[in-house]
Amino acid sequence: MIVLAALALLIWLYLLIGHGRFWQGGPVLEPALAGSTPSVAIVVPARDEAETIEAALRSLLAQDYPGPFEVILVDDESTDGTGAFARAVMDERLTVIAGEPRPAGWSGKLWAVAQGIEAAESAEMILLTDADIVHDRRHLSALVARADGCDLVSEMVELSCASWREAALMPAFVFFFQLLYPFAWVNDPLRATAAAAGGTILVRGRALRRIGGIQAVRGALIDDVALAVAVKRGGRIWLGHSVLARSARAYPHVADIWRMVARTAYVQLRHSPLLLLGCVLAMALTWLVPPIAAIAGRGAARAGTPTKAPTPAASRHSIGPVPRTGASSST
Repeated sequence: MIVLAALALLIWLYLLIGHGRFWQGGPVLEPALAGSTPSVAIVVPARDEAETIEAALRSLLAQDYPGPFEVILVDDESTDGTGAFARAVMDERLTVIAGEPRPAGWSGKLWAVAQGIEAAESAEMILLTDADIVHDRRHLSALVARADGCDLVSEMVELSCASWREAALMPAFVFFFQLLYPFAWVNDPLRATAAAAGGTILVRGRALRRIGGIQAVRGALIDDVALAVAVKRGGRIWLGHSVLARSARAYPHVADIWRMVARTAYVQLRHSPLLLLGCVLAMALTWLVPPIAAIAGRGAARAGTPTKAPTPAASRHSIGPVPRTGASSST
């Protein structure tokens, strides 16, 4: 127990001091006016999103961005009438595309994104956003302003925390995302760490062309991170939190949250049972050993650092009563 407690202490010292301040809440994308107004194509891949698509599209079309922008929705073979709900919005800046069948080697979402980008033609910037995200009217302007000097800007949007299940688990999901990809490291051009959050990604058209288009990551299941990695190899990226966009998708049951995490977590571990076992053991050492040592440990294990037990001679000359064998230290 002493050895395990000491290892856990060393891990936490590293995490708190040397792991990119992942435990901090920022940075946050604040409202800002764009210094320039490049043309923007907003691409929304959608599959069976009838419940949220109208609110998402109306929030995008209501943006106060002073430059030219358009919204392109790609209906990815929906079966719930998503395309019909989108067309009912009826705005000249909105284009609804019926997605074509997915070719071999493409993930479903990225194939829909590729079709939307192709329809965007000559837009200077591409905003990739999910069909369940509702945007503050100042959001696009703030994203373009933040993109000054960057090839890619992304945000972790506000997630639903309406139910007690969401309130208990969603903050932990965000915490672990920051643990895997410390935002300070992502935003540091001298570090290789790269990540993005798929709910909102603004990327320059020239950066997409530089990496070979969206097809460069066409088979990636964790597509947002793969895109960020590809772009950062030759440019600067920024990742933060959003107060201007929120997810309208609810996760009322624990099983819903489990499925959201499980569909990509094993991919992150490259489908390796050994990596999965190592991850479980490392998490147990980091998260379970400290409280167990604090509750059930004795002496040095409870303190978290190994100390040398006093010799009998030293005990005879110590001031005060000698603790009985096996008794826990008051420290």
